[in-house]
Amino acid sequence: MDDNEIVERISQLADEEQHLEEAHVGEGLSDDELARKRQLEVTLDQLWDMLRQRRAKRHAGQDPDSVQPRSPDTVEGYLQ
Repeated sequence: MDDNEIVERISQLADEEQHLEEAHVGEGLSDDELARKRQLEVTLDQLWDMLRQRRAKRHAGQDPDSVQPRSPDTVEGYLQ
């Protein structure tokens, strides 16, 4: 997946997350919707992490295509 594909996927997932939140304003989300929202958040964190890794490798003169997604535990453990 190249940078443009990652950015496009981020956009799609962010749109889905926003739609999910807006569709239930004032009602709350069902358990399935909460699970999907959590899944979206983790996947978005992984994609943002991959994009940062690719840019760092490119900046360092390394191959950005060598980047692999990090585990959910890893990306969710980052300090904000």
